[in-house]
Amino acid sequence: MSRIDIRHPHALGRAQARKAVEQIARTLAERFDIQYDWQGDVLEFRRAGVDGRIALEDAALHVQAKLGFLTAMFKEPIEQEIRRVLREKF
Repeated sequence: MSRIDIRHPHALGRAQARKAVEQIARTLAERFDIQYDWQGDVLEFRRAGVDGRIALEDAALHVQAKLGFLTAMFKEPIEQEIRRVLREKF
């Protein structure tokens, strides 16, 4: 099993950062059939081959994901896309 672990700084207030994470989650749900829900300040997401979380911190987001066997073959492009979206939104 392959893992992704990214910590990305942000300068948004907590409410703004949460709203941006929610928008990202909605887009992922629509495009890739990802299920998600909030557990406090942590957005947990899952679908076949991917299980992860985005922890909302005061000055950073912490993205962690476990990739299944087939999904792990695409770790590099997945991680690059996550970093691109984080740079764009935060």
